[in-house]
Amino acid sequence: MGTTLSYLTSLYGTNASAGSGSGSLLAALYGFAGQTANPFGQTPAAALATAERNETQDIRMTAAEPAVKRAVNAFTAGVNSAKTVQQLLANPAVMQVLLTANGLADQVPYTALARKALQSNLSDPKSLANTLTDTRWKQVVTTFAFATKGLSVLQKPDVIRTITNAYAEVIWRKSLDATTPGLANALAFRKEASTITSVDQILGDPVMRAVVTTSLGIPVEIAFQPLQAQEKTISTRLDITKFKDPKFVESFVQRYLLAVSTNGASMSMTPGMTSRAVQSRGLVV
Repeated sequence: MGTTLSYLTSLYGTNASAGSGSGSLLAALYGFAGQTANPFGQTPAAALATAERNETQDIRMTAAEPAVKRAVNAFTAGVNSAKTVQQLLANPAVMQVLLTANGLADQVPYTALARKALQSNLSDPKSLANTLTDTRWKQVVTTFAFATKGLSVLQKPDVIRTITNAYAEVIWRKSLDATTPGLANALAFRKEASTITSVDQILGDPVMRAVVTTSLGIPVEIAFQPLQAQEKTISTRLDITKFKDPKFVESFVQRYLLAVSTNGASMSMTPGMTSRAVQSRGLVV
């Protein structure tokens, strides 16, 4: 931890804890004069370090909160009592936890689309999950395979436990954004950056898209351009092979937090690009 904090200090400057960012490497490189502390007096760098240090304890405390426990109990009961996939996916309590835990919280209101996407058979190229540009659906469908395996995967006790743990983690990470906008995205991106192999992967994932475009100063309106134009905009500004380098990832994440801190929370919370706090794509079960 000492090494990490030392590295963050060099990025943000010796007075980072006071919110000045004086003499920071990133300020010099990217033209940011400083960074705004959150209501608790922490800069984004300090908040990131604190979140990582307290992650296990804080997630455990979140899981014990009454609202989270009620949601988890309702989900567990719904999964265990379901007789068919259709019955399962018609249960709002199940969908709330299942989608949230798998990084699809922003899709909870779209029940019809969610039910159809989750029942996609990926062997059919015309199935909904295969045709949606949002790659999260395909990853979740791959994990649970409702179309071919029914409820057999989801009703395993260890899978239920994994999902409920992930749900508590998502709720915890969302709470981080309330004090330090962009922090949930930063944590998720740092864990996933090394898996990036294409620009399309970035464009198809809301968290990756938000972090990369914000860090590069690309307006959110890029989403309205043709796919090839979006690919070119990012590929001409970024060598994605550098995401294999932990030091580059660290600097990139800090650059993102600086941009959000400087320009406001809207950069990390645009419609359809909300924070995805779950730590893996599709849930690892």
